[in-house]
Amino acid sequence: MSEYILQARGLSKGFRGFMAVQDVDLSVEKDSIHALIGPNGAGKTTCFNLLSKFLAPSSGSISFEGEDITSLSPAAVARRGMVRSFQISAVFGHMTALENVRIALARARGGNFDFWRGERVLTQYNDRAHELLYDVGLSDSVDVPAAELSYGRKRALEIATTLALDPRLMLLDEPTAGMTESDVARIVALIRQIRGGRTILMVEHNLSVVSGLSDRITVLARGRVLAEGDYESVSANEAVVTAYLGSDHADA
Repeated sequence: MSEYILQARGLSKGFRGFMAVQDVDLSVEKDSIHALIGPNGAGKTTCFNLLSKFLAPSSGSISFEGEDITSLSPAAVARRGMVRSFQISAVFGHMTALENVRIALARARGGNFDFWRGERVLTQYNDRAHELLYDVGLSDSVDVPAAELSYGRKRALEIATTLALDPRLMLLDEPTAGMTESDVARIVALIRQIRGGRTILMVEHNLSVVSGLSDRITVLARGRVLAEGDYESVSANEAVVTAYLGSDHADA
């Protein structure tokens, strides 16, 4: 078995003649946290959408656990254990935190129609839903409608619904974007907590978060891989420093 859970080879994406991603090779090691970063316009969002199957590549290939998934849909790869954080749809605001996680558990177990069957059927998922809410620090918000949660706690709920699918690879898109300092600290602690036995690939603009979490970092610039390594080596790379000059590190 390969030591890599996700690999891309020669991944490219063009839009009407503009190449947003060009010949990207990427290998994500099992049981690691791998960050995809880059200055504004680097193509990291496009690359992430390709890897998570929300965009089809113009060329190149993607494999998950040694199987080619280049032509598969997001739903198909989710069933194989690769799940993007918002994939089960960001949370339903009118439902409580508990109800949101129960819906996710129902989908994970093949109960696509449980949503319409009412309280009686969904209560079978209560115990596991409570466990997941505890894991993400939301035990005190079980009966709170998602719309009333703070932004940071709403993102924690989204992670709980993702965990309900029991993914082997979690893809997190800007997990701390728009958060207060305290919420960032909460999500960082949560990501550390849930990483056991899982691999995480994330796009993240906050370099302090990247430095504290990531085992390996891939830096994109102008759609190509500029550098790769641990934070110490990447942050000391002269080409990376040059690429970030004048950048506010906003997402591509």
